[in-house]
Amino acid sequence: MLPGGDGPDYNRGMSPSMPTPLAELLTFSDRPQMSNATMLLAFTGWMDGGDVSTGTIQRLVDLVDAQPFAEIDPDPFYIYNFPGSMEMSALFRPEIRVEDGLVTSIELPSTQFFASQEHNLLMFIGKEPNLRWQTFADCLFHLAHDSGVTRILFVGSFGGAVPHTRDPRLYTTCSRPDLLPEMERFGVRRTGYEGPGSFMSYLMSRSEESGLEMVSLIAEIPHYLTVTNPASIEAVSRRLAKILQLPLELDELRSASTEWELEVSSAIDENDELAERVREYEEAYDNELLGIEPEVDEIADDPGLDGLILDGLDPDE
Repeated sequence: MLPGGDGPDYNRGMSPSMPTPLAELLTFSDRPQMSNATMLLAFTGWMDGGDVSTGTIQRLVDLVDAQPFAEIDPDPFYIYNFPGSMEMSALFRPEIRVEDGLVTSIELPSTQFFASQEHNLLMFIGKEPNLRWQTFADCLFHLAHDSGVTRILFVGSFGGAVPHTRDPRLYTTCSRPDLLPEMERFGVRRTGYEGPGSFMSYLMSRSEESGLEMVSLIAEIPHYLTVTNPASIEAVSRRLAKILQLPLELDELRSASTEWELEVSSAIDENDELAERVREYEEAYDNELLGIEPEVDEIADDPGLDGLILDGLDPDE
């Protein structure tokens, strides 16, 4: 429940035209009314490598002082008890805290909407749903229509053969062919992919029939890093600011990403195999910019290199 979310005015503004099942799933503390607005989406889990999806949108929420105004009831959409080993089951269970023999907190999946009236923006940060994708999508679409949103923009990431010393490659998928040239003007490439799908792809497959246009901004980030990646968050934030025509102050993030990059480089220098691979990635990246055919083998799935940079490199420390 949102702060202060109790009392007769908590659900004020609930659209009388909203279908009853959705009205029971969406809870509001305010009702921002916009025109031709954009809604940004970020999901934890799939396509949030380096925390680029959630980290970018959370940073934007802070920079524009967006205020929380709604949430989706998490209970129908997430698995809390998954059969199997403790290690597997722990991936799904809520986080709890017990102090001095007492349960002091339990953290259920968050599904929160934020609004910036000044910038004509809505933002959503939440966990990708495990269940009932159709209903979860209906919640997003109905809230978007009810708030004056015409475009949805998803920010995400995936691991690939990109060195941490270079900007991430950026890709887009669009709900209509005419949106592709618009996104390409911002230096992003068209996505080509076949394999397991994300909730974002499901949303995009339904967006046009729901009367909304949808685009994505997807960063290809270093597969060998398993921690929050402030350098990629900064690069994506800058590109997002151009797309949205937002005057964002990102100098603090730039300083943090520079310091983090130096720490990562120092750690990599201690591993000869990984250091050599990063140099090859750098050469391939630079050759691609020059139009030279890359010669690096595709080894992004090599378990011997993945995860060599672990949680000791915390950008917030």
